[in-house]
Amino acid sequence: MDRFARLVARFLHVPVALVSLLEADRQVFPGMVGLDEPWAGWRQTPLSHSFCQHVVADGEPLVLTDSRRDPRTRSSEAVSELRVIAYAGMPLTDADGQPVGSLCAIDHQPREWSKDELHDLADLTAACSVELRLRIATEQLRRDRDSADLLLRASVELAPSHDLPEVVRRLRRLFDGSPSQPSYVGLLLADGPWLRRVVDPDHVSPVETTRDRVGVDDHFPSARAMREQRTVFVPDRAALVADYSQESVAGYDSLGLAATLCVPLARRSGVLAWCWAGPHVMAVTERAILTAVAEYVSQAVERTRFVESRLGAAEQLQAAMLTELPTVPGLEMAALYLPAADQDMVGGDWYDAYLLPPAPAGPPLALMVSVGDITGHDMRAATVMGQVRSMLRQATLGHPAHSPAAAVTAVDNTFAVLPLGDGGTLVHARLTPHGDRWKLTWSNAGHPPPLLRTPEGRVTVLHEHDLLLGAPSSLPRHDHERELPAGSVLLLYTDGLVERRDTDIDTSIARTVSTLSEHGESSLPLLLEALSEGLENFQKRDDVAVLALRIGPLVSAPAMPSAR
Repeated sequence: MDRFARLVARFLHVPVALVSLLEADRQVFPGMVGLDEPWAGWRQTPLSHSFCQHVVADGEPLVLTDSRRDPRTRSSEAVSELRVIAYAGMPLTDADGQPVGSLCAIDHQPREWSKDELHDLADLTAACSVELRLRIATEQLRRDRDSADLLLRASVELAPSHDLPEVVRRLRRLFDGSPSQPSYVGLLLADGPWLRRVVDPDHVSPVETTRDRVGVDDHFPSARAMREQRTVFVPDRAALVADYSQESVAGYDSLGLAATLCVPLARRSGVLAWCWAGPHVMAVTERAILTAVAEYVSQAVERTRFVESRLGAAEQLQAAMLTELPTVPGLEMAALYLPAADQDMVGGDWYDAYLLPPAPAGPPLALMVSVGDITGHDMRAATVMGQVRSMLRQATLGHPAHSPAAAVTAVDNTFAVLPLGDGGTLVHARLTPHGDRWKLTWSNAGHPPPLLRTPEGRVTVLHEHDLLLGAPSSLPRHDHERELPAGSVLLLYTDGLVERRDTDIDTSIARTVSTLSEHGESSLPLLLEALSEGLENFQKRDDVAVLALRIGPLVSAPAMPSAR
């Protein structure tokens, strides 16, 4: 643009030549030669110093021999401060033919412009307009690319949000470093007569501590957007004062905010608000982008609320299915359940522990314990797990000898006739007093082996097992027995504790054996904490259920206790 100004000065023999573009309140000079300071350094003037505005307004050349004699220009400060006496300006046009500025020649004294000079100026103006159009197109392409990039990032960033504060956190990150970066981005969700702010606890903004909710009937821009279900734009403080309540103005003033764009979310779910510290000029493209981002936010809010609702129901279901451990003299028990990190965060893993009613000729005390895993980790697996657990209890209670193998076989038979899915694995065991010790009787249906730690710290892997639960087979299931001296620790667990994507399961079981040996003297809650250490550092693809029992001194002739 400076080159065009130099060509004008050379061809028309003038001291000053300008490529001038008109804005709402000023003219700017992307091309310039011969202008005095301070204007040369500023490369702009207010419209009080502009002849270019007349060229743009008329869309025609303006040619003046002496500007002091023309009624349009004689009072302009361009005459007194810039010494614009003779002036010849041609309109610069955009791709639609609309004038956006001028290419002009300026002399500090009166002069007649020859036809050849004006012809040369017209040719240079045509060439300068072409260059200007190319630059406008290039800039528009860049802006379109940036806009498309922002929308793409919005769709990618907001999709994996797992809760509402995360939606806000990701939304604010979208605009970091952008030319129109807002001072504040707020998400307000409908809650009866209120719009309540969603607060990111890691980055609480002053507006969120000052006013955490807005009434839908209040005279605030966000409330109007909600009531009228339309986008509301407030460009500056003057517009805020003119159209909204004193309370609203005071609130914006206290936070140093002056402009805002409020977009209602789909299905009247809330409002998304962008706020700026100073006056803000909202271009059509920017408004379209922010409105499109609001659509992504609406989808993210709807998806997040659905997931939260589903998880709430799932967590209640899972909690109802997990057993409250009974109190048993001579035994200490503790359990752990960790859901999978994806899908419904519930699944087919469970633990169970319950006392058997005393039989007239049987032992005075017996405890049944189970740990199992139904295939899958979703709501369906959780419901099948509930059915299997109940059937296993009924099969145990209905068998006079309370044989674990017999109870598991009975459940196998139900898989053959009921649509329960692909089955699963489990360990089902009975603990009964046996002299001065406890006796463990168990049956393993394809499950990871129980671990038994002796008082000396040695850990034995109880490898004995049969086929998977529900597997069609004519092979019988077996009961296995082991005596448990006082001080022993029995560990039952599901494969979520020992399965890793990059580690062999036998290696993981060996690591669990080492942890049990090292921490077996600790309290059972501390032992479970040690066993689960590090699980939060990787994406769990399966649930984790663990049941730990410590064998204490056998109490003689114990009375039948009741479950807590």
